[in-house]
Amino acid sequence: MKVVVEADGGSRGNPGPAGYGAVVLDAQSGEVLAEAYDGIGVATNNVAEYRGLIAGLRAAIELGGTDVEVRMDSKLVVEQMSGRWKIKHPAMQPLASEAAGLVRQLDSVRFGWIPRASNTRADRLANQAMDTQAAR
Repeated sequence: MKVVVEADGGSRGNPGPAGYGAVVLDAQSGEVLAEAYDGIGVATNNVAEYRGLIAGLRAAIELGGTDVEVRMDSKLVVEQMSGRWKIKHPAMQPLASEAAGLVRQLDSVRFGWIPRASNTRADRLANQAMDTQAAR
């Protein structure tokens, strides 16, 4: 099954209270099949971005996705997961490894960068996660 994963993460402060959001869409119809979001405590923006990617890939796998297009507004994560940039930061290496393990469970995965304005669904969920976390 072909799906699209839109993922985002953010922190209020860097590091600061952080959260992620991910949406899985049917590649043909654009219908939202799943949403995931959560606060992750104090973390950097990049760590939150990776957590959003991981949540989106997990949701895609749980839905039976086999052909996945990942769209993110994090140039860093897209370039690192595409193998074009090295993963130097120690906090991101295990997250990238976890994401790579999920990618290996799929038949096909493509990573693409999109402008922030085109990532509003995942961004809304990431902000909702940070808001919920702040209210605790």
